[in-house]
Amino acid sequence: MSTTLNRVGLPRDAYKGAATTLCAGCGHNSITNHMTKALYELGVEPHRLAKMSGIGCSSKTPAYFVESAHGFNGVHGRMPALTTGAQIANRQLIMLGVSGDGDTASIGLGQFMHMIRRNVDCTYIIEDNGTYGLTKGQFSATADLGSVQKKGAVNTFQPIDPCAVAITLGCSFVARSFSGDGKQVVPLIKAAIAHRGTAIIDIISPCVTFNDHDGSTKSYSWVKDHEESIADVSFIPYFEEVHVDYEPGTIRDVELHDGSHILLRKLGEDHDPSDRHAAMRVIEEGRAAGHLVTGLLYLDTTMADFATTEHIPERPLKDLGDAELRPTRDQFTQFMSEFA
Repeated sequence: MSTTLNRVGLPRDAYKGAATTLCAGCGHNSITNHMTKALYELGVEPHRLAKMSGIGCSSKTPAYFVESAHGFNGVHGRMPALTTGAQIANRQLIMLGVSGDGDTASIGLGQFMHMIRRNVDCTYIIEDNGTYGLTKGQFSATADLGSVQKKGAVNTFQPIDPCAVAITLGCSFVARSFSGDGKQVVPLIKAAIAHRGTAIIDIISPCVTFNDHDGSTKSYSWVKDHEESIADVSFIPYFEEVHVDYEPGTIRDVELHDGSHILLRKLGEDHDPSDRHAAMRVIEEGRAAGHLVTGLLYLDTTMADFATTEHIPERPLKDLGDAELRPTRDQFTQFMSEFA
């Protein structure tokens, strides 16, 4: 057992869960390790963490980290509604949703979109492998046009890009990464948790059983050959002192609502994550060039989250008494008079 303790006095082993039942080499297992590392380094208290998921290989992931945290495995595609309800009932919880490309971009697309437009305070991780692993490898809605199935079938449908959808709907934090790139994934997860609002991270996560062959655009080899990082991302939590060697034009320091900082060191194109149009452009240009663009695509730190706009109290609703929840007779009479 690890003896190094984090800022809340817990070892890294406290953030582990059950042994995985996923295939050996599955990208989802790498993402689990990245989430474990991020939560440990942030010092998230397990009793404040709520792990939400739907149905699919990806949705088994919450069983594999922070065993002592809250967890809810919901109906296929309905995780956003469950997360919305839990978050407004108790704003003290840190909501971490883990979904897949089927759970998000097919049966759950409607709920995914409405969660974004409401800006529910939640980190939403998509473990995206472009295939339905539980039902033997059919194309999912995120599979690229022209990509080839393991048995040779070619995808003839246009893909749904979760990041493009999220940006179009005004999502306040949108990023994309690769399960094999822990250096990028871990700080993105940290920044997403610190962000107040819906934070979408689409993580390409190869399925070693059904989608890791020649012709797949979500295989380990394809991603390694075609990944184009737009920034080297670092994250400094609010409880640490910020030290940055500023060089004009090379580092962008973005402060989040809680005082944490995202540091973006420019690689190649000088992408501005606060420019919504630039974010859409870099996605489209990457797709046209056959590149997988990764990094922080878009960030808006000024947008109010759903609980704030709806005036939900900071105090958990479960702690409110009858007198605080029940309207007075005069208030009820006034309310009913509005329908006269």
